[in-house]
Parts: sequence; C-alpha cells; structure tokens
Amino acid sequence: MQSYTTKYTNGNIAINGNQIKLPKLGWVRFAKSREVEGRILNVTIRRNPSGKYFVSILVETEVRELPKTNSAVGIDVGLKDFAILSDGTTYANPKFFRKLEEKLAKAQRILSRRTKGGSNWNKQRIKVARLHEKITNARNDYLHKITTEIVKNHDIIGKEQRSKKRKWC
Repeated sequence: MQSYTTKYTNGNIAINGNQIKLPKLGWVRFAKSREVEGRILNVTIRRNPSGKYFVSILVETEVRELPKTNSAVGIDVGLKDFAILSDGTTYANPKFFRKLEEKLAKAQRILSRRTKGGSNWNKQRIKVARLHEKITNARNDYLHKITTEIVKNHDIIGKEQRSKKRKWC
C-alpha cells in the first residue's frame, strides 16, 4: 500500500465542497462521506492494491457522549457463532470468504498463468485485489455494525479472558 501524509500548517489544507487542497497536489476532487467538523490536524492519502485512492482527514473535535442505558453485558467470542452476549443475543458468523472462495481461486489461477509484469498480468492482479477488497469490506462492515449496536445499547461491556497457557499434545 502506498501513502502520503501531510500536516496542517498555515492553511495548507482546505476543504471546499467536494474538493480538498493539498500541498504539492493542489485542489483534488474527492467523495466526501461526511462533513468535516473541527480543526484539521493532518491528511493521509493512500492507494490500495486495487488502485483506488482514499483520503483520511484527522480532525480535533468534541466527543459527544451516548445516552446512558444502565445495562451491562459480557461478550463470548466463538467459532460457531461470531459472538454471544450474556443477555442471550447471538450474532451469526457469516462466512464472507466462503462465498467468494471459488471466484477468488479461479482469478488467482488465471493470474498465476500470466507473464509477471505484463499488462494482462496487471489487469488480473487488480481483479484479484478487488475480490480480496470485497471480502475485507464485507467483514469490516459486519464488525462495525455489530460493535456499534453493542456500544449504543450497553454502558459496560465485558470480554472473556483467554488463558495465555497453551497445551501441546
């Protein structure tokens, strides 16, 4: 992954609508997912393996507290179920990799037969990277939705402690 980070000094970073002003690059158009609130500290532009560019803006802002729910919950993370809460809530463990496993295997097979460094190899490399990206995005989306729900509905969250001793058979 390639990245470029720049710090905010003397107004060198500015946001106007769907454009961001960056040093060395000037005004660059970007897809704004939400409004930027607070004082900008730095900006990082990174390119992922599939060739997409992302900009992340670090800002200093006031943290808003969530309303109190006066509930506590314990979480048990497992293999069969993704997580089981002490109040009985169960989160399934969807197999994101299994759904795209065959597509990914075929794409990787095609990639292995291409001449490394060639234009067709590069096009296939991007296809493989996009499949990996799709799996990663699905996993992260599921994880973020679950954790947001748990944090919004419970004040105290406990997690099981795994023992550090491992038994070798």
